[in-house]
Amino acid sequence: MKKSLLLLVVCFLAFQSLQAQVKAGIRGGMSTMDVVPGELIITDSESAKQFGLSVADANYGIHMGLFAQAKIGRFYIQPEVLFNSSSVNYNLKDFSGGQVVNVIKTESFQNLDLPLMLGLDYGLLRLQGGPVAHVHINSTSELFDIDGYGQKFDEMTWGYRAGIGLDLWKLMIDLNYEGNFQKFGDHISFFGQDFNFDRAPGRFVASVGISF
Repeated sequence: MKKSLLLLVVCFLAFQSLQAQVKAGIRGGMSTMDVVPGELIITDSESAKQFGLSVADANYGIHMGLFAQAKIGRFYIQPEVLFNSSSVNYNLKDFSGGQVVNVIKTESFQNLDLPLMLGLDYGLLRLQGGPVAHVHINSTSELFDIDGYGQKFDEMTWGYRAGIGLDLWKLMIDLNYEGNFQKFGDHISFFGQDFNFDRAPGRFVASVGISF
């Protein structure tokens, strides 16, 4: 959390020192995650196969928050503070009872997303990209119904965003692709053993903002 506050302070000081056109506003939107393939095979402390866990589908996420933008000529810098909520459905195969039982379990996540977008303004069209920090706030999971399940989220993770924007008077429309540097599911543990899927998740993020 200290790193995120430091990032905001640096951006604020940068705005104060630049002779730039500055605007701010609110924004919100939706995102959809690129579903991670593969299956985790969970064994107990005696190496007996207990469960198989895979991603069934990812639900739409929603976000809302604030942004500021400082522009010099065609170049601009745009920090954002966004509350993001999303969820994913897992397909859980239970092998422990002698026959395979399939159930769907849902897990939801709430993060504070801190993108720092750098871009070029071509009139109505913008090209942009930059880093994004995700600060974990809270999560709920139906996987806790399963004996042996645990989770541990990193306080902060990092990724990147790149995409395009369209400005129509005070209305700002953005479509970005987001990649992450950590593999999906690395918060998952069963029987004290850590797991993760074989690649990092990606998502498409669509936002609409209004500048003041």
